[in-house]
Amino acid sequence: MHCPVCGDDCVTDARTILAELPGRFAPCPDCMGLVYDKQSPPPDIDTAEPCPSCGRRFIDEVFADIYRVMAGEGDLAGTEPLAAVGTPLIHPGTAMRRAPYLPRRSLLLLSRSVGERAAARLVGEVPEVRGVVRTGVGTPGITDTDAAPQAYTLLSGCDVRADVFPTRRGPIVVYKQQSVLHIEFSRGQNEKILSLEQEIGRHRPGTFVDACSGAGTLALAAVRAGVPRVIANDAWYAAAFWTACNLQVNREILGIEEVTMHRSYDDLRRRPVARDPVRVATAAGRGEVEVYQGDLRDLATVLPPGINLSALDLFEKADPGKVEAVTRAWRTRVGGAIFIP
Repeated sequence: MHCPVCGDDCVTDARTILAELPGRFAPCPDCMGLVYDKQSPPPDIDTAEPCPSCGRRFIDEVFADIYRVMAGEGDLAGTEPLAAVGTPLIHPGTAMRRAPYLPRRSLLLLSRSVGERAAARLVGEVPEVRGVVRTGVGTPGITDTDAAPQAYTLLSGCDVRADVFPTRRGPIVVYKQQSVLHIEFSRGQNEKILSLEQEIGRHRPGTFVDACSGAGTLALAAVRAGVPRVIANDAWYAAAFWTACNLQVNREILGIEEVTMHRSYDDLRRRPVARDPVRVATAAGRGEVEVYQGDLRDLATVLPPGINLSALDLFEKADPGKVEAVTRAWRTRVGGAIFIP
């Protein structure tokens, strides 16, 4: 599928991702790699090249290469520990029992220290690096439609990657643009999905609303669980777009026959934070799915009657007053059962 960030066909359907996943990060018999001390600088030795048989390389060797490029460009002094390079995010993200051997273009680097020159070199010279993002203060996205949005900076390459999440009915694949959406990594189980599945079992909803969808994880899990009608919404443009995109990615395993996009990525980006809900995408098949971009406080204007179950996955969960106010308003305007994952 066409990627709106880099223009390549780097967004792959879920069936392909899942079929390749079992051996994607495993070493072949010819693979070799050293384990480095993450709390010390890498030793002054040559790093291993990618395996000539399978093309993979142990992640510590890759990080040592990244460290030396950043030190060479002055982003690191050369005395910092290897861990100072930044945070590695693999593509696709999945729970692993041991450190991965990385194929080409499978690593997205998030770093506070990296500069533009080093980022360009990393994408050009380190074959495993998919993209480089400079992080900052805060978490990408929005906490409220009245607050200023936060975003990191993509310096080089592409920052679109996927995570694989297990559900009781089978896995789902969730793509996201990592510089503008928060990290949500699978560690073998997802507490939010477990909470959703419990609520679905308790209420048997005909219609489920994910009012703060992010990249669509709960909405996809609800479709996978067999909920007949699912409505996803987020005020942040990137969340609404990638929720819609992920319907297409998972179309076959969700039993979706057709996904219709009503707003393009560029349309949504021109209005990054929406108040009045607009329809972004619709899908039909074994069930019906709608995706909106809008403020959850105004979503009731486009919702059908008889909502059975809603998830309010608010950023401000630590603020009980805000949670109570939003929940009370939702109960009055929409009704049905509510849970906060």
